[in-house]
Amino acid sequence: MSLSQSLQQKLLQKLSPQQIQLMKLLQVPTANLEERIKEELEENPALEQGEEGSDEFSDELKDEFDSSDEEETTLDGSEEEYDNVDLTEYIVDDDGEIADYKTKDDNYPEMDDQQVIPIRIETSFHELILTQLGLLELDEKSYKIAEQVVGSLDDDGYLRRALSSIADDLAFRQSLIVEDKEIEIIIQQIQQFDPPGIAARDLKECLLLQLKRKTDEGQSVELAIQILSKYFDEFTKKHYEKIQRGLNLTDEQLKDVIHQIIKLNPKPGGNIGEINKAESYIIPDFFVINNNGILELTLNAKNAPDLRISEGYKDMLKDYEKGSKKDKRQKEAVLFIKQKIDSAKWFIDMIKQRQETLIGTMSSIMKYQQAFFLTGDETTMRPMILKDIAEMTGLDISTVSRVANSKFVQTEFGTYRLKFFFSESLSTDSGEEVSTREVKKILSNIIEAEDKRKPLSDEILTEMLQEKGYNIARRTVAKYREQLNVPVARLRKEL
Repeated sequence: MSLSQSLQQKLLQKLSPQQIQLMKLLQVPTANLEERIKEELEENPALEQGEEGSDEFSDELKDEFDSSDEEETTLDGSEEEYDNVDLTEYIVDDDGEIADYKTKDDNYPEMDDQQVIPIRIETSFHELILTQLGLLELDEKSYKIAEQVVGSLDDDGYLRRALSSIADDLAFRQSLIVEDKEIEIIIQQIQQFDPPGIAARDLKECLLLQLKRKTDEGQSVELAIQILSKYFDEFTKKHYEKIQRGLNLTDEQLKDVIHQIIKLNPKPGGNIGEINKAESYIIPDFFVINNNGILELTLNAKNAPDLRISEGYKDMLKDYEKGSKKDKRQKEAVLFIKQKIDSAKWFIDMIKQRQETLIGTMSSIMKYQQAFFLTGDETTMRPMILKDIAEMTGLDISTVSRVANSKFVQTEFGTYRLKFFFSESLSTDSGEEVSTREVKKILSNIIEAEDKRKPLSDEILTEMLQEKGYNIARRTVAKYREQLNVPVARLRKEL
């Protein structure tokens, strides 16, 4: 075995802790930023918000360092650190330069500080079912089974767990031995609760449960039950001719049946206040207003908190500096206070950089897609990729991506995620580049206007787009149709 030495040169790119923190802050939605700031305020008493800061902690902190406790707090290299610290930048009388350090930018208007995050106050789906469960006359064993069943319902109201799995949970968690048939009896009782269709094992059972509560509404309901019971697969695939032959139905009867079925709710639990989450609402990060043809951009005030350094910490440094005694404990206290102030200033700077990054990115998007923000017409959108905005802002592409994927802008035409404005380009017959967003919008308009009795195939859609001057292949049309959540022609057919 021989040892050898060699000289190698490598080029590595590493993010600094500040850059990593900024990347994390950029991804925090507006609805969660307040909570993130609250965490920092709790961890660092040198950081204050608004006029609510208090200096009550000062005496407590002084006591911690000035106590006569023999146990010492050791800071590695504290003596050397203290000798190298210029405290004038922390204690100088500067008319409150540090205390008034805020993150608001005078270059753009602030939104009303009274904006609040909406909070849902309502009964959740599972709470609603448990309330109805209390109306049943069940013995203790049956009630535990029922609770387990309700707890096994998913957010859409379905019971997608096998009876054996529910029985195993009861056995392991509650030492309750039950048979599958006992659970089935309870499930059938819960299926009578509101909303209709809950506790179904699949879509077919869910729809049938709802129809069976409407049997007094006429023959069309009875026919609908027959169709879903015997021809469910054929119905979902719109093989209407086979259904009509099997049940000897007229076109009018089939239309009535279809009308009954499409009124049913495929997700009975999905429409009930599930569950009180602020993220159920979209909190816009930006507001774009058209002021007589001039676009005005505003950052949500929740993104611009009033943060500053605590005056109490500055006063503490002054007190320590005035004192003649400079023992080890006092020096450690000074270094501790300095560390907290530095950490607070660093966090404030990160919040301000977050603001500037958000404003810079959104301003560039607004300028690039100015026609859309003025008209709301998707066909006016220009092809735009991350690189375009990165070049305009001077930011890294990954930074622009983080902003685009997690932020929303409110316009007079609706609220959009920023990534909505990004799209690839497609060439026309004249060689002009147009946004794929424009092509998708035109494709959507064509499909909306089609005769649903004879829906257009992908081949015909391709020909129609080519006639309009767009160089596009059939497989691309199929891809765009799928991205628009539009089914194939056969499944769009209506009677």
